Amino acid sequence: MSHIDYGEVLKLAAPETILVVAALAVLGADLLFLRELPLSFRRIIGALIACAGCAGAVTWMLALPQQANLFSGMLVVNPLTELVKVSLLALAVLTILISTEASFTTHVGEYLALVLLATVGMMFLVSAEDILMIFISLELTSLSLYILTAFNKRNIKSAEAALKYFLFGGMAAAFTLFGLSLLYGLSGETNLARIAAALKGPKLDPLLIVAIVMTVIGFGFKVAAAPFHLWAPDAYEGAPGPSAAFIASGSKVASFFIAAKVMMIGFHGAEGSAAWHAAAPGWVPVVAIGATLSVILGNLAAIVQSSVRRLLAYSAIAHAGYTLVGLLSNTGQGLASVIYYSITYALTTLGAFGIITVVQEKTGGDKLSDFAGLSRREPVLAFCMLVFMLSLAGIPPLAGFFGKFYVFTAALNGKPGANPGLLWLVIAAIAFSAVSLYYYLQVLKQIYVAPAGEGTFKARSSILSQVVVAVIAAGVVLLGCMPDLLVSRILSGVKAAGFQF
Repeated sequence: MSHIDYGEVLKLAAPETILVVAALAVLGADLLFLRELPLSFRRIIGALIACAGCAGAVTWMLALPQQANLFSGMLVVNPLTELVKVSLLALAVLTILISTEASFTTHVGEYLALVLLATVGMMFLVSAEDILMIFISLELTSLSLYILTAFNKRNIKSAEAALKYFLFGGMAAAFTLFGLSLLYGLSGETNLARIAAALKGPKLDPLLIVAIVMTVIGFGFKVAAAPFHLWAPDAYEGAPGPSAAFIASGSKVASFFIAAKVMMIGFHGAEGSAAWHAAAPGWVPVVAIGATLSVILGNLAAIVQSSVRRLLAYSAIAHAGYTLVGLLSNTGQGLASVIYYSITYALTTLGAFGIITVVQEKTGGDKLSDFAGLSRREPVLAFCMLVFMLSLAGIPPLAGFFGKFYVFTAALNGKPGANPGLLWLVIAAIAFSAVSLYYYLQVLKQIYVAPAGEGTFKARSSILSQVVVAVIAAGVVLLGCMPDLLVSRILSGVKAAGFQF
């Protein structure tokens, strides 16, 4: 080990190091210098320090693009991982800016430090191709998100949501660890590519099938896919608005990306088939079952929700199903569609939660009735919510439409002879996508048609809130009208990472 250049290691891990320093800086500044100042001022100063850390990490990656594979996949840096990391940092910045208007806690430094540490966990997660590093990064991310969920001490629902999230998360971690330990036991390797090479054979080992099922269960929890979704509605409803936004956005991007890498690299050669009347054992049919259940259960359960947060939670379950449809093609195009869909979905959901946070601050609730007459009181926020809801429903020319189109196209253009029968799943996904339009329009009906209720706003939202939400909405429109802005970069990154098309 004496030949390792630790200077090179630190250079490659510099973005994560910058974020850790920023987390310590925001914590130290708040505890040592800002405690006696007004809460609104503390939030703004803390947000500036945290955003500066994220900007520094992005600048480092864009100015010094790297390509390396350290310690047999412990830290993999290439254009694809850097693209996903930049997306995660952008989502973290937007979450921090949304947080400046929320009044759920006086512990500003601790809250912002946890957001940054969760982002560090996600960044290490997307850079890992070693099962040990994957598990450690997952746990760093999860522990930060559990605490962020419980951060509103004045709300009993926040504590309840965090407890459910923690208990389900602990159980999912056990499944993940059991699946990954079986992989190590079968192959004697921790690197994903070497595991696949060691396990390749004409027939699947029964223990490998168990490992596949256990691993899919673990990642199914992380992405809130049915039937491992039970934590999501409570976490989305009970967590503070910005925390719920980050769980619904950043953690989804990182989790989908690493799930795709584990399936496509670690289980290479054990794909099987989910083709109609021609199913074969492997990870594809297991994921196909999860995708189908997610699309059906998520959309049907969302119809009956009266809380907009719970509606978005069940909607997230359905969108997890759509994203998994793209993964089933097991091609570079499929991976690109998963990344594009998860990033655009994360951006849209983050914007929607930003508006919900503002409405909840002003009215004290997140029921559909609390949004009644929003277009008369807050025309900018109402128009942005229109963009977000229609994008989630998949209406052109918004990002959600192209995301679904790309995912479904990737599923139908799988490897020749591998998955010729995924048409049944695509048809089901399109049919239930039409169902989703009903409950998204219910939100817009309250905003634009229903008369203003009793809980009218006592004051207008701040300019910062409106600007942040408007910027997110503009991004959703731009990525729908000009998807190649993101898709071309994703495709070049996927090719550079060596995935087959």
